Amino acid sequence: MMPPLFPPTVDLSPSTTFYNVTSGNGTWDQDLVSPYYGYLPTEWTGLFFEVLFLLTTVLHIGQAAFYRVWWCYPTVILACCGEVLGWACRIWSFHSPLNITPYLIQTVTLIVSPTPLIGALFVMFGKISARIGQSYSRLNPVAYARIFITSDIGALLVQSVGGGIAASTRKPEIIQLGGRIILAGVIFQLASLTLFCMLVGEYYVRCLTFASLQAAPEVLFNDVVIVANSLRSFASPQMIQLSVGVGLTTVLLYLRAVYRTVELAYGLGGSVMKTQSLFVVLDGGMVLLAMVILNICHPGRLPNTRDTEDCDKEDDYFGSQDSV
Repeated sequence: MMPPLFPPTVDLSPSTTFYNVTSGNGTWDQDLVSPYYGYLPTEWTGLFFEVLFLLTTVLHIGQAAFYRVWWCYPTVILACCGEVLGWACRIWSFHSPLNITPYLIQTVTLIVSPTPLIGALFVMFGKISARIGQSYSRLNPVAYARIFITSDIGALLVQSVGGGIAASTRKPEIIQLGGRIILAGVIFQLASLTLFCMLVGEYYVRCLTFASLQAAPEVLFNDVVIVANSLRSFASPQMIQLSVGVGLTTVLLYLRAVYRTVELAYGLGGSVMKTQSLFVVLDGGMVLLAMVILNICHPGRLPNTRDTEDCDKEDDYFGSQDSV
């Protein structure tokens, strides 16, 4: 059974270790524990992540405008803004540990915010596969975005509904229902991301071993041209950097999704959610590293060369990239 998010009764007397205030300077006692988090969010940790998320957000906004990669706004930048809001609320909670509002906001935003970032990975890999070679892929570039972003949006909606239910009441049974709905959305997202990782892994293995999924060409010359084009695209510094960036970011967000699944399986207010170190490393740390990696390996650096007809179709779906 999922434990309640809030304790049934809370002792607000000055003697309790939950809300003991140090006399003289008005600062919170080190033993203070918020009834919502199960701990007092550390202020310096919140400030550290808030500043870094702000910096990477500003950089992403500038990069998206410079490279004219407009699809980064509803994906990467939207995720960045959600992280900024969530960590700001954790700082707010440090200063107002009895205020439930910042707790509810950060709970929902930090669970949901990385979802658009995962969507950006689907778009990036679709673009990469269009340039390296589609013969090694089970899906065409547009299909990666349409299938996985659709599932990503579905997961986002489910998580948002669950978060809204959990944040709308203090009744334990309703909060438990919201937690289960959020968990369902996270599990669905993890399953979708797992399938994506399998397809990406197979793609690069086939690319490196030239194991094309297409039927053997009738003319050997055509086969040689396909291999040569794939080698040239894959060997370019830009493509290697972007491929490594997508791979590392996918691993980081996958680890974060596994953590969130385990956390929510224990329930809102469960023992995993009440362990601040796990949250800082496996949620905040993973998402921050993923965003910084995308700053370094930005999709705007994709070459503009059009090797296939599907590249043009792909840009019709994603939005053009006018300059590099």
